[in-house]
Amino acid sequence: MKHARVIHQGRAAHALERDGQLLLGDGTRVAFDDVTWLPPLEPVPRARTILALGLNYADHARELAFRAAEEPLAFLKSQTTLAGHRQFTRRPADVAFMHYECELTVVIGRTARNVKCDDAYDFIAGYTVANDYAIRDYLENWYRPNLRVKNRDGATPLGPFLVDRADVPDPMALALQTRVNGAITQSGNTQDMIFDVPFLIEYFTGFMTLQPGDLILTGTPDGVVDCRPGDVVVTEIERLGALVNTIVRELPCASTT
Repeated sequence: MKHARVIHQGRAAHALERDGQLLLGDGTRVAFDDVTWLPPLEPVPRARTILALGLNYADHARELAFRAAEEPLAFLKSQTTLAGHRQFTRRPADVAFMHYECELTVVIGRTARNVKCDDAYDFIAGYTVANDYAIRDYLENWYRPNLRVKNRDGATPLGPFLVDRADVPDPMALALQTRVNGAITQSGNTQDMIFDVPFLIEYFTGFMTLQPGDLILTGTPDGVVDCRPGDVVVTEIERLGALVNTIVRELPCASTT
């Protein structure tokens, strides 16, 4: 099934995709255009752990002139970075290069600690699409990214759906594609990850506990281009759907003097 979280008539609601519409919990069917989309995650009674991978595709590492990682290059993200489908992401007025990153995202389904690769899929609730925008101006060195590259409010759209694990037989063979204003600018496949999903779950749970609702963003292939205010960016992954986001200009802070 494809799960969504939306706001309809001023209230947040869980929804399921049904024949090109959304089926709300009370049985109401609504059009995609009649709701405000939220990240497709149920609330959790704690801070959600969001892990993200840098340089997990060798071609993207070459694109950024970095060597491919020898072990997962991971960083943490705040929940405030998340935005929903069809929402807006602000581009700071003073930056020269801000690019999308289409990423398969794993949603943890149950408490995971010391999980082995062979058992990893049993701990997954499902998958969704992330567009993990990065601002190249703030990229410092191989040990990137620093906070400003990847932790800006609303700079990680997520969705539109959370797709059940059972409906994605092989997450390591999914085509990825990004379109900017309708033109294809990025194509890849999850089979080209350096560290696959089972490896990542074993690696992270070997030293930390992951809880239901936690996320792993698994990196992006090459093909990133600069995105400008007004650009409509569609990051799409086979079986998971197409996540739409529009770039708007972030005005500089007003002087207080």
